[in-house]
Amino acid sequence: MDFSLASKQPNLPCIEFSKENTEQGTTSWLTTSKKVVSALENYGCFLATYNDNFSLDLHNAVFESTKQLFDLPLETKLLNTSKTPSHGYVGQEPVVPLYEGLGIEDVTTPLGARTFTNLMWPSGNEAFCETTCLFTKVVAELDQVVMRMVSQSYGIENHYELLLESTSYLFRLIKYRQRQEKETTLGIVPHTDKSFMSILHQHQVPGLEIKTTDDQWILVDPSPSSFIVMAGDACMAWTNGRIEAPQHRVIMKGTEERYSLGVFTFIRDQIIRTPKELADEEHEVKFQPFDHYKYIDFYYTDEGKKSKCPIKLYCGI
Repeated sequence: MDFSLASKQPNLPCIEFSKENTEQGTTSWLTTSKKVVSALENYGCFLATYNDNFSLDLHNAVFESTKQLFDLPLETKLLNTSKTPSHGYVGQEPVVPLYEGLGIEDVTTPLGARTFTNLMWPSGNEAFCETTCLFTKVVAELDQVVMRMVSQSYGIENHYELLLESTSYLFRLIKYRQRQEKETTLGIVPHTDKSFMSILHQHQVPGLEIKTTDDQWILVDPSPSSFIVMAGDACMAWTNGRIEAPQHRVIMKGTEERYSLGVFTFIRDQIIRTPKELADEEHEVKFQPFDHYKYIDFYYTDEGKKSKCPIKLYCGI
């Protein structure tokens, strides 16, 4: 597999989200919506700046809390379990030895962050809990703004509002440890996310690369004020293939440790169906209705892991 230097050109689209252009119905909202849809249709992702709602202090605080978490003993981190594959602790894997991640399910609910915090720190860690809640609230708001822009542009906002009622948020905190000489540079294998949408935020060490439709790898430089907004497989099926989930990977070229945060949306207790508005004579329905969590279970079977496009194998027509 080729892990040569990723091209920094073309760059991912960068879209600013301000108080002005996130006010629904305004000219700025409509202009930004067009940029969002174009970026997702052409790249499957884009960079978002969210300065009005996200401060440098919060950026620093959430990564300080992340470092505290990964400094805990392994036996403590192993308590982070889930019935859903990859939603709890993942690490110590020979294929990706540099990778370690933990997950907080239902992180935007009153009990989500609190339950996880009490599990990791039985004596309490109020700073971690508060910082996690603040950060994920900001990211969830960004996710909903983006999806309202997409759904309004496609004329399917009522369908999105129904999905929103069943949306749950998974917060994954990720560390790539320091790479030793002669160790693999592969932080995480090329993949698409199994989520509906993913929003990633990086610390100062680069490594994330996005694959374009013409097979170029774009290196995403980390910035304290930027987020990577990325479509997942479930969004690809819901939009009838108009938006495709991009392949991405992490390559560790230096020897520094690297931290990354991701907030992933999943649809629980509701079947995902392609809206009829996205199907016509020129665009036949490409995907059958499916259960999001059953799709995740399928992906982690041998058949799912070997597939080049598991969502098409699982529910494609």
